Amino acid sequence: MVPNSSGEAIGVFEAGGRSRRVLDLIANRWAVLVIYALSEGTKRHNRLQREVEGISQKMLTKTLRSLERDGLIRREVYPVVPPKVGYSLTPLGESLIGILTELCKWAEEHIEEVEAARADYDAR
Repeated sequence: MVPNSSGEAIGVFEAGGRSRRVLDLIANRWAVLVIYALSEGTKRHNRLQREVEGISQKMLTKTLRSLERDGLIRREVYPVVPPKVGYSLTPLGESLIGILTELCKWAEEHIEEVEAARADYDAR
């Protein structure tokens, strides 16, 4: 168990626990990449799809809906013809940026070591 700010134990290891469900949403690679892309500001669907290489339109739509439901992003429809929709982070979503920046930085700094470990493992 991991203590929260009040010193109470939280059940990240408990199957079906509330905190585990929150970890599941940010452990999704597409969610991480979309949130990180939105850290630069409001973006439209097509721009996000271009930036997050490899994500399908269907998966991006699913990810955006999930993040909106969880309160991490805001979807804003602009009153123009044709309709224009922008996505941005909520304050809750913005609170993840420091963590995700460190995670992405770690990935960039350690890719060589990870690839070497994989090569060693695969050679056995």
